[in-house]
Amino acid sequence: MDTALTGKQILLIIGGGIAAFKSLDLIRRLRDRGAGVMPVLTRAAEEFVTPLSASALAAQKVYRDLFDLTDEAEMGHIELSRAADLVVVAPATADLMAKMAGGHADDLASTLLMATDKRVLIAPAMNVRMWEHPACQRNAATLRGDGVMFAGPVEGAMACGEFGPGRMAEVPEIIDAITSALSNGPLAGQHIVVTSGPTHEPIDPVRYIANRSSGAQGTAIASALAGLGGKVSFITGPAEMPPPGGVHVIPVQTARDMQEAVIQALPADAAVFTAAVADWRVAAQADTKMKKNGNALPDLKLTENPDILAGVAQMTQGRPRLVVGFAAETHDVLDHAAAKRQRKGCDWIVANDVSAGTGIMGGAENEVTLITDAGPEHWPRMEKTAVARQLAQRIADALAT
Repeated sequence: MDTALTGKQILLIIGGGIAAFKSLDLIRRLRDRGAGVMPVLTRAAEEFVTPLSASALAAQKVYRDLFDLTDEAEMGHIELSRAADLVVVAPATADLMAKMAGGHADDLASTLLMATDKRVLIAPAMNVRMWEHPACQRNAATLRGDGVMFAGPVEGAMACGEFGPGRMAEVPEIIDAITSALSNGPLAGQHIVVTSGPTHEPIDPVRYIANRSSGAQGTAIASALAGLGGKVSFITGPAEMPPPGGVHVIPVQTARDMQEAVIQALPADAAVFTAAVADWRVAAQADTKMKKNGNALPDLKLTENPDILAGVAQMTQGRPRLVVGFAAETHDVLDHAAAKRQRKGCDWIVANDVSAGTGIMGGAENEVTLITDAGPEHWPRMEKTAVARQLAQRIADALAT
């Protein structure tokens, strides 16, 4: 049983969306970990899950109506909003997010969210176009600014047939975020810096050098470390994957931006460098859009970007106790990764094969080899979230010694 959740009370607000079926599994898994769950269903949620199902899984009364006088006599909405250790909204629809951002309180769910004095974690779920709509992005930014934690959304196939960001995070990821919010786990009191995603190196105001990194593995690792109680500084380039909840997000664009953000984030107990930093940048960025002139190709002089991993691994003062690098290779993977570990001076290297056909770069799975002083340790192919949880636990074990 997960001791971080044992005896904790979760007020779970279930919004109206097809992803609501995952909330039933969430209730079951939270109870398996020793947590109590008080379900609240919106009227729209009842179109997807029944109050009886939620009540049976939670072994608790389901709350549905703000103006139910019996409930007000037993437990008023103010008391209900403060009786839990954490308020979780899963799924958080675009409508619920808009109500939260705007401070509306016209039903039980929105009133509870306005009245609570506890931390709030939401798991957004909606169509990709809705998630990407400027209004929804403004609401998300407002909620983050208000201290609301996010679990997802993630990229994937949707019930409507479209593909992209907006899919509700899977239940294990939501539980990681809940654990992070409530945890005094093995990484409690430890500060970990995680870099993630690609960097964009401008050529001119509209073009840049980049790569295909989605940021999925770095995001999963940051979430897993936070789930073990760590304080995570998540430094991310312009990734496709939204940042996880329960971490301090520091967005950057270029390699030099990332280097500066890492320096500012130190000191740390550990640093995990998953970002696919561009090796080169244009020496002199054009101030205006470059035009074809029909004669010669543009003369793009390249210069090397700073080596962020080596810079931190070779620090003489203030070096993190554990520095972990990643080696994404297309051939001779272990040889190149082992040489990189020695050259950079990091403690561990996580090597993976990203050659064409593996589906790893930008995909949902990874197959890695962890290289340490003890030699290479191959891990079987698994989802990136599973790789993240395994690596996070290894980091926690290393920092405990």
